[in-house]
Amino acid sequence: MANYNWYGVPRKATCMKDWVKDSEPRSFEAGNKESWKNEHPGIHTSSMSIENQVPKSQICRNKVSKSSDMPNLTNTVFAPPVETKSRDASNDASRLGLEEYRDKRSERSLLRKIDVHLVLPLWIIFTLGFMDRINLGNVRVLGILPDLHLVGNAYNIALQVFFVPYILIEIPSNIFLKKIAPSTWIASLTFLWGIACMCQGFVKSNSGLIACRFFLGLFEGGFVPGCAYLMSMYYKRHEFQKRFSLFWCAGLIAGAFSGLLAYALVHMDGISGYAGWRWIFIIEGLLSVVVSVPAKFLLADWPEQAAFLTAEEKQYLLVRNNSDTGGAAQMDRLDPDAWRRIFTDWKLYVASLIYIGITVSGYATALFVPTIVNSLGYSGIESQVHSIPIWIVAAIVTLATAVLSDWTKHRYGYMMFGVVFASIGYIILLCQGPLVHPRTHKPAGLALSVRYMAVYFVTMGCYMVQPNAIVWVANNLGGHYKRSIGLAVMIGFGNIGGIIASNIFVQTEAPRYFVGYGVSLAMLVFCGIMCTAFAVGLVMENRKREKGERNHRLELPESVLGNIGDDDPRFRFSL
Repeated sequence: MANYNWYGVPRKATCMKDWVKDSEPRSFEAGNKESWKNEHPGIHTSSMSIENQVPKSQICRNKVSKSSDMPNLTNTVFAPPVETKSRDASNDASRLGLEEYRDKRSERSLLRKIDVHLVLPLWIIFTLGFMDRINLGNVRVLGILPDLHLVGNAYNIALQVFFVPYILIEIPSNIFLKKIAPSTWIASLTFLWGIACMCQGFVKSNSGLIACRFFLGLFEGGFVPGCAYLMSMYYKRHEFQKRFSLFWCAGLIAGAFSGLLAYALVHMDGISGYAGWRWIFIIEGLLSVVVSVPAKFLLADWPEQAAFLTAEEKQYLLVRNNSDTGGAAQMDRLDPDAWRRIFTDWKLYVASLIYIGITVSGYATALFVPTIVNSLGYSGIESQVHSIPIWIVAAIVTLATAVLSDWTKHRYGYMMFGVVFASIGYIILLCQGPLVHPRTHKPAGLALSVRYMAVYFVTMGCYMVQPNAIVWVANNLGGHYKRSIGLAVMIGFGNIGGIIASNIFVQTEAPRYFVGYGVSLAMLVFCGIMCTAFAVGLVMENRKREKGERNHRLELPESVLGNIGDDDPRFRFSL
């Protein structure tokens, strides 16, 4: 048995053929063809050996790099791909192999085409949706508290009520997304949350605001897990991070633009008898309503249904994505066994704990950055302006991290770096001291520039971790329904962190916010511990699969084996 490197792949493996031999003493020769075929039903052998299907130069072309999470199987032919309208394209892909097919059809051109039709529309929608979600943080320092008589914890209650339906709707929403066209479902959600946001501009009481926030959470709840699920069906695992992080940066741009837009709209104070903070809700909600109409026609549906792809492109996309998982890890039927496998998977619960840990800090940042900046000594309007560069810098760092993460095909290390970075920021804020000495009334504590820098650290660190966590888990959940429901559970359960974040920055503790900063720091440490547990679990499972300890699952009936998701022993987990 070969020695294993730290991420669970045999050190001696240098190509597809060697990887299989290191896993268990087998041969591709004709004499052992039948035993190989029986033990590995997902690998397409047809009536000839693997060598006869793919030239040896292709079989042994792919080296296993130390940064890879599994052997690169890009040039290997797998089980017959899902049929589409173009049978010729399927035959082309199988006959030529992915290398020739990719060269012929220009893979980069195809990916750019998908980026434009999928990532760009989702980015625009998420920018508007995130503005609608966090604009309550902008108006807090612009007059909503006295106008609606929000005293005590009334403001915090309005924040946290958003998360109750937001959490509960995520699993049903992703199931609906699988059943109907994603373009229809996402456009409908966008229209409805835009209406809910606009209604906040007309409320007269605290109870009206709470009702609007409830429906806003109900309609926004299914958006992020649905987008993560949809995007993961188009890209390979090492291509997904930078796309999803670009999508996630919409939230950061929304944070910056929301402050800028709030600064502009507050000057509409008095127009038609409405206060400036009311116009923020009305205009930002109206933008979502307007965008929802073209979104129905511009958004991409599932790869096999995408109108912007040719039949050959659809077929090639399915073949290349199958190659990324070794042709294994399918779950296209939601039967009782599938439900059992989904909800007895330890990864689901550790991932949810990771996400709870980071969302406390993430939402604390998103909802309270203007408040935190205001507590540093800036006025309400100045707080909006000084919040803008924080979000822009965080977006740049998030994208840079995503590119590096995809390039190195690694997630865990970058997540831990983000956790440490944000933790340093919270430690500085906890130790900042009073702004003014209580007796001398002179400036005291840390310099204003240091306090302001700490907010940058917190925001950059949190937003390095959040999209990375979602992508990392999506990479390690195999099969349509496993990934769909798994992401919904993770994001839904993890958004309990939003409820926690809504209650830890209370007005009575301003401007020091000991509880807010302390709880956020503790949850970041908890997130780091859970990330480490997740990584260790993946490495241990990979090693068991390399040693053949999970091969008994290959003896399951074909109908069962084809619906067990990442329980398939041929699937390899990635760090």
